[in-house]
Amino acid sequence: MPHQLPPEGDWRSWVIMGGRGAGKTRAGSEWVRSMVEGSLPLEEGKAKRVALIGETFDQVRDVMVFGDSGIMACSPPDRRPTWKAGEHKLIWPNGAEAKAFSAHDPEGLRGPQFDAAWVDELAKWKKARDTWDMLQFSLRLGDQPRVCVTTTPRNVGVLKDLLASPSTVTTHAATEANRANLAASFLEEVRVRYAGTRLGRQELDGVLLADADGALWNSQDLEDVRLKEAPKMDRVVVALDPAVSSGSAADECGIVVVGAQLQGPPQDWRGFVLADRTVQGVGPAGWARAAIAAMDEFNAERLVAEVNQGGQLVEEVVRQVDPLVPFKAVHASRGKAARAEPVAALYEQRRVRHVGGLADLEEQMCQMTSRGYEGQGSPDRVDSLVWALHELMIAPAAQFKRPRIRSL
Repeated sequence: MPHQLPPEGDWRSWVIMGGRGAGKTRAGSEWVRSMVEGSLPLEEGKAKRVALIGETFDQVRDVMVFGDSGIMACSPPDRRPTWKAGEHKLIWPNGAEAKAFSAHDPEGLRGPQFDAAWVDELAKWKKARDTWDMLQFSLRLGDQPRVCVTTTPRNVGVLKDLLASPSTVTTHAATEANRANLAASFLEEVRVRYAGTRLGRQELDGVLLADADGALWNSQDLEDVRLKEAPKMDRVVVALDPAVSSGSAADECGIVVVGAQLQGPPQDWRGFVLADRTVQGVGPAGWARAAIAAMDEFNAERLVAEVNQGGQLVEEVVRQVDPLVPFKAVHASRGKAARAEPVAALYEQRRVRHVGGLADLEEQMCQMTSRGYEGQGSPDRVDSLVWALHELMIAPAAQFKRPRIRSL
């Protein structure tokens, strides 16, 4: 189809942005073939060294190499490469090679060099910025090294920067474009369930969504407060927003780790969002264990949990995992947006920083407005963030009173 064909012209990055099932993987596989194969089985192609990068090694192998639309399935017998599992490498009959890399390990790209690369689902990688940067230094062979990026769009900085680059070309297609190769029941179900929603526009129409109108946070501001490493903390807490149900359809159980530097007056305090350990579908014992594990991992001093729905049961479940855990129950007396606004003010004052990749949390933040949450489901990650920063910075600061000025 047109969106699967490489554009003409002088470009370095080709981004194929489409909905689920739009044919992105097939396009990436065929592009790799066009780069490494000659017109004859043993004839050299345009590229000799290719990088295949997915979120994990398993996804590279199972989707990009051996998937239904992967390289092996698309290759005719006389040009089919050999997979060397121990080396994570494909070798073609003409000597061209493609090596698999995991986006969880950006440093793995330090050293190798390539004349082509296929990058799959860039927008969902947790270390997307670091991995993409390392790849750019590696694309240094041949006359015109190129990269093909196949991804469902998400509102993340690395993808937006890539699309804005003058050396990038883009093709786009919705899921419907490939309906001839998709189950009719799948298309009917997703149309009914997601038509007209932001998630549907992203996952089915392949549209890169902007932040919600009037959002308390925006993507660019969150990019601006990002740190690679956290400094030493004076205090760390884990905040828990328990899910009252379990199973794959249940709401997420928000678990967010936040630290703070609390030296000097409150206006000098700084918060640091250290990790998002949110879980889903694991049941009460599962989220309790995940919260305790987060406390142990970051040496947190207290577990703060919202108990509006679970009541005393929340603490009882947690203490079954660790009877001695420092536990504080909190009750929500105001709406989610009203609770979030004072925390958003801390961000406006640049008093909160994000450490590492927090894409799912940040996606929820960009859908929280003063009117409420405009995303799908419940903003459990944002709720946990709000409770943590309230415990660390907002509530303690309220104990400080401004000195009264006497009239003369």
